[in-house]
Amino acid sequence: MNDDALLRVHLSAGYSTRATLSRIHFELQQGEVLGLVGSSGAGKSTLVLSLLGLLPWRGGRVTGEVLLGGRNLLELSEKQLRSIRGREIALIPQSPMTALNASISLRRHFEEAWNAHEKRGRAALEERVRGLMAESQLPSDPEFLRRRPREISVGQAQRVLIALALLHRPALIIADEPTSALDPVTQSQIVTLLRSLNRTHGMTLLYISHDLISVIQLCDRVAVLHQGAIVENLPVGQLGEARHPASLALLNALPVSPETLLRFRDNAVADALPQTLDYLHR
Repeated sequence: MNDDALLRVHLSAGYSTRATLSRIHFELQQGEVLGLVGSSGAGKSTLVLSLLGLLPWRGGRVTGEVLLGGRNLLELSEKQLRSIRGREIALIPQSPMTALNASISLRRHFEEAWNAHEKRGRAALEERVRGLMAESQLPSDPEFLRRRPREISVGQAQRVLIALALLHRPALIIADEPTSALDPVTQSQIVTLLRSLNRTHGMTLLYISHDLISVIQLCDRVAVLHQGAIVENLPVGQLGEARHPASLALLNALPVSPETLLRFRDNAVADALPQTLDYLHR
């Protein structure tokens, strides 16, 4: 156990008499990217809700600890959690077109998220949004920000969600299947963007996915979730040493070896990555 860990998780969770997650344990260091990978039904969504203190709203229960900066989030009241969600721990959800509010403009999304935690005025918000738009490779002009979600592409909508997650510079970002609704080229562009943000700002990221290709391209470590338990937790460069059948099944489904994917990841010609991953996902 590392006393300096930004996030330390040790929990079990479930619904009624059915256990969904059993003695989940992992840690995240400042600036680290941990990939949590598993097939459908492994318990990934339940884990996200547990970490954010939202599982009771779905009729579930969580026991154990979720220590963020030394505080156990499971012991906090809903009022206290609301002051933390978005400000200290943020979520990049999947399905951007349903995650965004179709009835309001993009600008309004940023205004509402800003006002939830920030007392500084409009000028500070405008400056922050301009910076986030540039970092997320989105237009920052007034015309774009006046658009509603249906007036932008799915890839742009996912970048807006990333910008919203970064708005308050949270200590931890949880990305829940952020590429699942995207085409392969846009998927790889989002992965490249997340890598860039991690390297530029030391962004700490829990990246949850069923797609081992994107996990290898992005993450420092990989935890394999299978039937509600973490069965393997390895540095990404040691995936070849995995032994659990669930890990081996994921590795065997790759079109090339993890070592080959890591060579693409470390290749200086980063511009070739989207086209390469497009080919690999086919």
